[in-house]
Amino acid sequence: MDVIAIFGPTGVGKTGVAIELAELLRERGEDPIAISCDALQVYEGLETLTGAATAEERARLEHRLIGFVPVTQPFSVGDYMLLAHREVDMALEAGRRPIVVGGTGLYLRAAIAELSLVKAAPEAEDSELWSPDTRHPTRIYGLDMERAQLYARIDARTEAIVSSGAEEEVRRAEAAGPSRTARVALGFDELLNGDVELMQKRSRNYARRQLTWMRKIPNLEWIDRAGREDAEIAAEIAALDG
Repeated sequence: MDVIAIFGPTGVGKTGVAIELAELLRERGEDPIAISCDALQVYEGLETLTGAATAEERARLEHRLIGFVPVTQPFSVGDYMLLAHREVDMALEAGRRPIVVGGTGLYLRAAIAELSLVKAAPEAEDSELWSPDTRHPTRIYGLDMERAQLYARIDARTEAIVSSGAEEEVRRAEAAGPSRTARVALGFDELLNGDVELMQKRSRNYARRQLTWMRKIPNLEWIDRAGREDAEIAAEIAALDG
């Protein structure tokens, strides 16, 4: 059974596609489980700010490695890798289909491969991070769309995050004394200052960096999702998966 990975820039709609894909896999008799590969969605109390799957979405598809680290605690890719390997291995051993989903490139690599945490020489960096070797057979799907449409989605998503209470989340986290790694969550400082436009700008810039990561991933299967519903993208992935 192959691991499925769904990667893409912020705002492209990865969670919705994963949920629709899970429905199709269940129709085949499979038991899917999502394993997040997002560096900031691990933090308890920042789920709205980081765009983590909602309670309703988790009711449709079980998600692991979301909202389990106290906001006061540091967390690293090394910490994540051990947990993600365990989650993937346990899922496969139980006959479940892992769907690794998220937008942090290094965390995606850490989830599906053995990632050396020793800093490599600059000329070896890309091959170290993006060798085609994975711990289990894995198919990686990259979601993309035309830039103007993606940026419009990002701006709308940011406004939705703010209206859903992200600023209150940030202020509670600030009062608790966030760790250095929690505080770098996109929008944290911006919302402390009430600057939604700057959060939108930073989100668009982050999406560009994510797309740069995508171009380095060997064997990634690109999917243009512009103008297409989650269910249509999920059906394409399910068909490719066979």
